[in-house]
This record gives sequence, structure tokens and C-alpha cells, in this order.
Amino acid sequence: MRTVEDILSLLGGPDAAAARLNLGTEALRKWRQSRAIPAKHWPAIIAVTGLTLDDMPGAETPAEEDGAVPAGATAALVLADGQVFWGVGFGAHGTAVAEICFNTGMTGYQETLTDPSYAGQIITFTFPHIGNVGTNADDHEAVNPAARGLVVKLDVTDPANYRATAHLDAWLKKHGLSGISGVDTRALTQRIRDGGAPNGVLHFPADGRFDLDALVAQAKGWPGLEGMDLAKDVTTRQSYRWEGGLWAWGQGHVAPPAPKFRVVAMDYGAKRNILRSLAAAGCDVTVLPATATADEILAQKPDGVFLSNGPGDPAATGVYAVPAIRAVLDAKVPVFGICLGHQLLALSLGARTYKMERGHRGANQPVQDLTTGRVEITSQNHGFAVDEASLPAGVSVTHRSLFDGSNEGIACADRAAFSVQYHPEASPGPSDSHYLFGRFVEMMEKARV
Repeated sequence: MRTVEDILSLLGGPDAAAARLNLGTEALRKWRQSRAIPAKHWPAIIAVTGLTLDDMPGAETPAEEDGAVPAGATAALVLADGQVFWGVGFGAHGTAVAEICFNTGMTGYQETLTDPSYAGQIITFTFPHIGNVGTNADDHEAVNPAARGLVVKLDVTDPANYRATAHLDAWLKKHGLSGISGVDTRALTQRIRDGGAPNGVLHFPADGRFDLDALVAQAKGWPGLEGMDLAKDVTTRQSYRWEGGLWAWGQGHVAPPAPKFRVVAMDYGAKRNILRSLAAAGCDVTVLPATATADEILAQKPDGVFLSNGPGDPAATGVYAVPAIRAVLDAKVPVFGICLGHQLLALSLGARTYKMERGHRGANQPVQDLTTGRVEITSQNHGFAVDEASLPAGVSVTHRSLFDGSNEGIACADRAAFSVQYHPEASPGPSDSHYLFGRFVEMMEKARV
């Protein structure tokens, strides 16, 4: 079997090949990226070059079918059901086992990779151009990436952004994170959409060896996110006071205004931009570990308590988080929750949560505010949801997904507490949901009276 590069050379190079086969340069770029030529072009190539069908670099070959590594492949994504996606590895060499999810965002891949809510997951980016804005120290949502790997269609592009300080490939190597390119991400996304998020292994070996049976066994043996408490893995190890405000064009991160309210932020995997948003709203923020007790929280004498986003199964994290949250509610301290914090608040009020088939991950999620009828375009990242049917009396549904009708927000009638499933600190709308921080501040103002 000839390679795509061999055939392009026989045709006189990419420009000559495009002219002789009446194709655009984009088609040839896809050939080179996928290292395969669609069968519909084989007759024309054979007629021009005199090659045979056995010479054609198709998407599937006998070599792939009998388990051999396809020509040019240096990495593989192996699913628990035995399906294999071959590609080219980048970033650090290594092997990662996790749940395979997809993210539909067109921007913010660095923020996504460092979002602690992605712990235990390998991310498939549906947007093809990953790497074009490079990386920088200001866009981290946590100190280190939480995701276990990434899957992309095209080769990682060189940075073309004035804020870039490092190439994505170099950044991944620094953080020990592996990636695979050349994957049919549309097929993989459809697999996840139709069959749910599978367990899988991203294998990018330095020695180029692949034991597919062992990799399938490793994927099958991973327990999955249901029942898994990951907040303990990503939370801060000690309390600290947050300093720093939001980023502004031409100014960088600006100093927040003088604080008016003392807020305890429970770190179940908190994103930095949430803490910045709280500070920008006039909050003096003290961050506590996920395992902090009610006594430790209330000892801070907070005007309000914020429940952060985070990874894993809320029911597992709730074993220690729910008793603390219930004590805060009983003390009549205002509470605001986001994402995992939303689910933990619901559990504390007596509701249940469940594992979604595919979850919501991306920056194009439409949510309706049921109190106003207004639709917000939101950023989301969650694989669990609140079961609306289990909400007790006195807890109302405030927001709902327009994608699948799942719950996106609740509020208490007799307590100063509310939460949303999405991320109001993000900017997909770009500022559709920022009002929620103001609502939290108003709640604390009323509680002082």
C-alpha cells in the first residue's frame, strides 16, 4: 500500500494533483491529515498513475482489520467495546484511561483543559482548529490541567494570537498530557451522542507498541464516573483568600472593587474566573477545601456561601458536602451554587441526581429563565443532572435546558438559596448570565437587614 504522500509525489505534487484530479486544495489537505484517500477518487488516481487498488491508502485496510498498526499511526484511542480510532500522537507520551466526552466550544480550549470539572475525562473537541491561539499563563482555570487527554481532527496548528506565549504541543508536554490527532471526531461524537459516553484509553507510546487486547481490558476495567468522588482530587489542600479581578481589554486582570461582603467559596473544583467574578461583584472571598465542615465554614462568619463547580458524581461528593451545606442553610446564610454546587444544593434540599447519557459540554447551550422567559446562551460542562421530579415542596425550577429539557436552575421559597447548572462566569453570550452574581449580592444585602 502506498502512502498519501507517495501518491501526491507520483501526481507531481499537491498543486499538480489538484489540477489533474480536478480537486480543491482543501480535499488534498484532508487526505494528508487523515492519511487516507476516499474510494471515490481511486479510479482517477489509478488511471493517471497506473497503480492498483492494493496501492490505495484507504480509510480501512487489511492491515488495520487484522490488528496491525496503520502506516503513520503513532497513537490510538481504544474504547471499552473494542472500537479503535488510530491517529497521530502529540503532547506527552503516555497512557490515559477515562470517560470519553465531547465539547462543542469553538474557543477556550486551554480553559477547558484546565477546568477541574473535566477530571476523569478525555475531551473530544468537535471544532477542528485546536491550537491556533496557543497558550498563556492567564487563561488557566486551575494550576494544572484536570482533563486526562484530548482528541482532535486536524494536526495542532501553530499559534496566531498576540497573547500566546507557548505552543499547545509544548504546553501539553510540560503538563504531561497526551493528545491524538487525525481522528474522525464527527464519527466519535456521533458514537457518544447515540450510545452515551464510553470509557476508553488514549495510548501514545514512546516505543510505538500497541497491545490492543490489553488496552481494551484496561478501558473495560475502569469503574467510570458514576459513584466516583473526584472533588477531593482537585480541591485546594488548605484555605486561602482569593485576590484578583476580571480580565479587561488592554489592562489584563484589574483589581476588584472594595469588598462589601464576606463570602466563603467551597472549592469542589472551582474555576478561577468564578472567584474573579465574585470578587468583581464586591465579595471578599475565602476559599475552603471541599471537605470543610459546617463549623469551619461558619467560623468565617460569612455573609454568603458559594458552592463551586467540580467533577465526579454529586452523590459521592455529597456524603461529606451535604451535611455541611444543610447546616449552612439552617444557619440562614445565603447560598449560591454553580454546576456541581447546584447539584449538591439540590441533594441538601432532599432531591436526587442522575447520570446523563452524554451530558452538556460546550459554549452554545440555550437555557430559558422560566421567571422571565428570557433565553440565555450558556457555557456548560456536566455529566450529571438534578431530577426535577424529586424536588421537594418549596423548591422551584427557575431554569431549564432548551436542548433536552433537563433542569438548569432551582430556588428556595423559604430560604436564601439558589443555584444554576451552567457557568455564568463564562462568556458565550457573552454576558447573558452575569446577573446571577448580582442576584447573590442582593440576597446578602437583604439578609443583613
